[in-house]
Amino acid sequence: MDCQEIFETLSEYLDEELAQVKCRELERHLKTCHNCRVVVDTLRQTVSLYHSIPCERLPDEARLRLHKVIKLK
Repeated sequence: MDCQEIFETLSEYLDEELAQVKCRELERHLKTCHNCRVVVDTLRQTVSLYHSIPCERLPDEARLRLHKVIKLK
């Protein structure tokens, strides 16, 4: 697996949806490629931080305005 293939399968890998064979190939690549390892680790941390942030409800007025704008386009 090369760096391009890593980027193409990164989402599946982090979501644990990548086939085991591909997962092992990816992990072998990460052992030898510092750049890809940094990208994977950074994205993993970003996803983790995103999931730790409490979700706040959008105020009704803002939500209605947003829906109007979306419908116009």
